[in-house]
Amino acid sequence: MSKQRFGQTPSQTVGPFFHFGLPYENDNNLIVGDAQGQRIVVEGRVIDGQGEPVPDCMLEIWQANAAGKYDHPEDTQDKSVDRGFHGFGRCSTDKDGIFRFHTVKPGAVPGPGNTLQAPHLVTFVFGRGMLKQLLTRIYFEDEAHNVNDPVLGLVPNARRSTLIAGKTGPATYKLDIVLQGNGETVFFDY
Repeated sequence: MSKQRFGQTPSQTVGPFFHFGLPYENDNNLIVGDAQGQRIVVEGRVIDGQGEPVPDCMLEIWQANAAGKYDHPEDTQDKSVDRGFHGFGRCSTDKDGIFRFHTVKPGAVPGPGNTLQAPHLVTFVFGRGMLKQLLTRIYFEDEAHNVNDPVLGLVPNARRSTLIAGKTGPATYKLDIVLQGNGETVFFDY
């Protein structure tokens, strides 16, 4: 019987498999019918630590409908689910690192301790070499609820702008996601 030799497993980059393994019908359009609420576009770029666009990322968003209800069995609020809106979207970045979602502006949702969370998009960022996706949020600059949002309130004032999309048109918001370095987006543990 011969002796087997074992060594370290060589490191390997994971992905990106987005275009091959994760297609999603109408991936960046969360509106599937006659959705209620204000239709908006949320767009931006994913940027690396050197300020260069990241062309091979994928973003997923999860959000409440315009009334502030998630299309999920655990959301037991006495509000109706909007059948014209499904609350989940996925979008790959293009060669310039740009992403774009067509959605409705979400309503405020309940938070911890009977608080109210400002309208936001829960956002996951997947990318080459990342073994675990990054979690962040996208808030909207024109929301009065931002002042009292319990999650946004935990972020130091100097860093909050990394989570707040600016209004660039009547129904368009823009936020760049910076993966590291100056202006790095705030990412959350989960």
